[in-house]
Amino acid sequence: MILETMSNRITQLFNIQYPIIQAGMIWCSGWKLASAVSNAGGLGLIGAGSMYPDTLREHIQKCKKATDKPFGVNVPLLYPDLEEHFRIILEEKVPVVVTSAGNPKTWTKVLQEDGAKVVHVVSNVKFARKCEEAGVDAIVAEGFEAGGHNGREETTTFCLIPIVRQAVNLPLIAAGGIANGAGIFGALALGAEGVQVGSRFVASVESSAHPSFKERVINAQEGDTELSLKQLTPVRLLKNKFYQDVKAAELRGATNLELAQLLGSRRAKRGMYEGDLEEGELEIGQAAAIVRDIKPAGEIVQEMWQELLEAKAKFCKEW
Repeated sequence: MILETMSNRITQLFNIQYPIIQAGMIWCSGWKLASAVSNAGGLGLIGAGSMYPDTLREHIQKCKKATDKPFGVNVPLLYPDLEEHFRIILEEKVPVVVTSAGNPKTWTKVLQEDGAKVVHVVSNVKFARKCEEAGVDAIVAEGFEAGGHNGREETTTFCLIPIVRQAVNLPLIAAGGIANGAGIFGALALGAEGVQVGSRFVASVESSAHPSFKERVINAQEGDTELSLKQLTPVRLLKNKFYQDVKAAELRGATNLELAQLLGSRRAKRGMYEGDLEEGELEIGQAAAIVRDIKPAGEIVQEMWQELLEAKAKFCKEW
């Protein structure tokens, strides 16, 4: 099916057909998912946060073989091996780098001087302005609905987008709570020029998430996630035994050290990659309640864009 495409600052910046960016989610977004999204006309991202340096290089090289379209790597700046990760990204000439959870000034110029487009993820206006000062090419403004690591402000996406749009002039990508074409249409109406989608792509054939986690995602209901660990590093989790243990610890006034020990070093891998649905950390957004099936990532891109076109046509007709 050939669909009407869009040309704006985001599609032009990344040289893509649709302003749909697949989030670089730890344990869920390897080369198979990234290449599938890029081949479908969006921008696929490899999630480097869960990868050792050699693993990241392998995924980048396999992604290059699987697609001749632009793709990127997401690098959370709070993880170890950062210098080695960026050395590999520079050596492999990755065209797009999305950074998060840290200072955008640290790596932006180095990456840009080597030809990469740099995007940084923010959850408030203060850091959006810092991104503009740092000279990034675009911003992802991620609302409270999003899965994974999140902002403490609890600003929802549809409040965050217009206030960030007023504050900065950079190309703006909306993230958090967007899992269908109607959500994309709404984000664009509020001033975004593209969207970053995570939870919907977790439930894709190419996602490296464990099948049990994918099934848990598509069966999630409204209210099945909550932002936890706010005093340590905020993260939205599906409610399970691990989540209940975290909540109990927070209620009794656990210290950051105690929470860090409870979290441990393998909770996310144990849950999302290995499929331990009780003791594992299950990071997902509120949009999981919208997702009801597992399908190829390319079909998801096409479906979301078709839904957007239908929403646009319906709005214009009814208006």
